[in-house]
Amino acid sequence: MIRYSKVSLADFVCVLPDNIVSSDEIERRLKPLYERLRLPEGRLELMTGIRERRFWNAGSKPSEGALLAARKLLERSGLEAGRIGALIFCAVSRDFVEPATSTVLHRQLGLSHDCLNYDISNACLGLVSGILSLANMIELGQIEAGIALCGENAGPLLENTIASLNADMSLTRSSVKAHFASLTIGSGAAAVLLRRARAGQQNRLLLAAASYSDCSSNHLCQGEAQGGMTDASQPLMQTDSHELLQQGVKVAAGMWQKLQSCSGWQADEPDLICTHQVGKFHRALLYEKLGLPLEKDYSSFPLLGNCGSASLPATCALALEQGRLKTGDKLLMLGIGSGINASGLAVQW
Repeated sequence: MIRYSKVSLADFVCVLPDNIVSSDEIERRLKPLYERLRLPEGRLELMTGIRERRFWNAGSKPSEGALLAARKLLERSGLEAGRIGALIFCAVSRDFVEPATSTVLHRQLGLSHDCLNYDISNACLGLVSGILSLANMIELGQIEAGIALCGENAGPLLENTIASLNADMSLTRSSVKAHFASLTIGSGAAAVLLRRARAGQQNRLLLAAASYSDCSSNHLCQGEAQGGMTDASQPLMQTDSHELLQQGVKVAAGMWQKLQSCSGWQADEPDLICTHQVGKFHRALLYEKLGLPLEKDYSSFPLLGNCGSASLPATCALALEQGRLKTGDKLLMLGIGSGINASGLAVQW
């Protein structure tokens, strides 16, 4: 548990791809599988509440979306690139295994030679882990400002999953379930600016953070070890969605207890709650088990699907753009990453 007094979570932005793919379209492309296993159409949206998701153009790299988000963030904040003390790239998707994708962004943004940069990999919790790393640097006085950002490129995973499911004649109604989560994934980019809180400027204070882990369940969602999310990598992922849901919510409940103790917030105190976006059943179970009021929720999954590490910050950015997040609000951010890790942030907007 950590309490902060000097950190302003100054702004969120997101950039969404133009290519929209509906759940109905995915099922049409899976017609050979559906006919072979006699699967009912409409089950993908029915089970998840996800109507559509977005994808970058073929051949896009994760850094490209992240760069758009970073430039949008800097333009909106008016902060000069040379004043950024650290940049952390936090996506599941990466341009390559080596060097760090952050080096691409450091170069393209024209950051200073003194700007620390590196990648963080922590599944869908990556960007929250980046926020915590920057917050600690600011609280300790190591930097004045930093950016955590991500660009998730889920197109290769979806394309390879569809091709694999249609081609694999050994699949059964039972075994196909391990690939279901891969059909809910979407692409997106997000960036978050953290600054040292100062008198005379708009401070959106990060008050407290807490984390909790149970890595005995790290086998429940695993991607193949074939490198980054590129068109050439042919990624596949297998997920025990039901068990991951149950165990993930248990980990989140442990984190929420710690965050309540650290922040002093009660369950009905936040004005807005944004979580990692998985689907409607995950949302319902999470709010039930944590005792949080569902009417405080803001969700993006019906239109974006699960955008990996971009899901939580993009949801916050959309809430801000649509007037759901207002000055003076208490914002509760809850993130879960397969592994299983959970982190939560209490922010006074």
